[in-house]
Amino acid sequence: MKVRTCREMVVCFYCPKYVAIFLFLAVFVFIFVYFNTDFLEHQGTSTFLAPRPHLQHRFCRFQPLSPEDALEERLLLDSIKWPETPSLPTPLSREQTTDPAHSTFTILPGRRDGQQRHVGDQLEVMINMRDFQGRPKKSGGDVLLARLHNRALGAGVAGQVLDHLNGSYSAVFSLLWEGSAEVEVTLVHPSEAVTVLHRLTRQQPDRIYFKSVFRSGSVSETTTCNVCLRPTQQPLCNYTDLNTGAPWFCYKPQNLSCDTRISNYNGGFNQKLEAKEETLFQSEVNMKVYVPASGPANVIVLPKKKDQPEVRSSIVQSGPVGYYYQGAWQALSGTVVRQFSTSSDITQCLKGKMIHLYGDSTIRQWFEYLNTVLPDLKQFNLHSSNQVGPLVALDHANNILVRYQFHGPPVRSFSVPAIELHYIANELDRLVGGTNTVVVFGIWAHFSTFPIEHYIRRLQSIRRAVVRLLDRAPDTLVIIRTANPKSLSLTVALTNSDWYSLQRDRVLRAMFKGLNVHLVDVWEMVLAHHLPHNLHPQRPIIKNIIDVILSHICS
Repeated sequence: MKVRTCREMVVCFYCPKYVAIFLFLAVFVFIFVYFNTDFLEHQGTSTFLAPRPHLQHRFCRFQPLSPEDALEERLLLDSIKWPETPSLPTPLSREQTTDPAHSTFTILPGRRDGQQRHVGDQLEVMINMRDFQGRPKKSGGDVLLARLHNRALGAGVAGQVLDHLNGSYSAVFSLLWEGSAEVEVTLVHPSEAVTVLHRLTRQQPDRIYFKSVFRSGSVSETTTCNVCLRPTQQPLCNYTDLNTGAPWFCYKPQNLSCDTRISNYNGGFNQKLEAKEETLFQSEVNMKVYVPASGPANVIVLPKKKDQPEVRSSIVQSGPVGYYYQGAWQALSGTVVRQFSTSSDITQCLKGKMIHLYGDSTIRQWFEYLNTVLPDLKQFNLHSSNQVGPLVALDHANNILVRYQFHGPPVRSFSVPAIELHYIANELDRLVGGTNTVVVFGIWAHFSTFPIEHYIRRLQSIRRAVVRLLDRAPDTLVIIRTANPKSLSLTVALTNSDWYSLQRDRVLRAMFKGLNVHLVDVWEMVLAHHLPHNLHPQRPIIKNIIDVILSHICS
């Protein structure tokens, strides 16, 4: 057995063979401390070279989920998987892509009494898509919307569209009123455009980018921020929320620490398309264009027969949640929608209530509507941003409080103080809740350019907060706004397409299914209405939406 010349650890420091090792470690520690002073000084933010990769979309990385959340994410991704769309040839020729002008829809014969249609029946339409040369398409993946309407009656209902994956589609409508009913089919995007949108999210999730101003005394710097930042040698400031896990990063300023960030704003949009791909996103040509009928586009609906058996389509699993008649929204199940036509009706409904509104500008619309129609509801001037809030209005005599707060990053807005960026889950955790508390939120429009996994994780954190709120205060009313279709330009299509919104809308519905919450289906309420699609629906639609919300509050 050999005798060790250095028996104790302290003695080993003086062994010549260890001198080089300890010198190296000492130098390494010095360098680490010198270049990471901000990391060691500040809590809540950190400086580092790159986040640890887990789930990657090129350079967009997400931290690992729990086994349960990871399984849910996989199931959600499977459930919203879009039909395979064609790869694009080089050079791209629009002639081989879907053309709404050459495509047609045909009303199919009724299943009962020949061509007679009755209230309670369902109407089926076959849609056949063709390219610009008039040749039938052989694959699916086109984005189509359908509605049935009667402008004179102020009636309309959304249709359900089924992709047969061979260039043909079915649209199914519930017949809900007597008289004429006209079919309308709209091509939102050809399948080839979906190929581009999918690629952009995979390769360019940072095409919308953000800026933050950092300031200390007279020194000010501006850097780029985002959910996903391209790797460089420049260190990052990590603003990932400690409670929700929501990621947010900025490139670290050269001369300032991470905790000197004072504001956030939308930095711009980088449009990077391949040659001729912009031809796939042309208004009045192949984007949000009506598909013509190959025969009659309308049917006459007769009164419902006595003891008429229900006729359901064999190709769709569910029908609409409601429809318009004489301009008013009628729910087909659940809470009966009342009409709140006067300010006194609304005030009586909201008396003694605290209304907490969270989300994007489509939720802010509801704050603005109430603030306009209720003369006794007075808004406080908090000297905050009119875009992101916080906004507060109070009717003291009737004990009504209405609050609005934008959701946390990403936020496409003008400059807003960083301290005013609040995550919905954190806000819900601060609520006591109870019978007189109403929570309304909607979160979708600012997430379209990022991988869908980012949206799933944000909703998971909000759902956990909703569950905690309902556990401690079961009488709290929680209302959730869905997405809605909108008007499209080239820029809007590349950043906030209805295709992006539709995917996130499906995730939202699945995420909160089974909870004691109420969904306001703005998607159907916009689609079924005769007014043009708009990110911010016009006032007649907003009035109907508010009627739905108030009906839930005062049912």
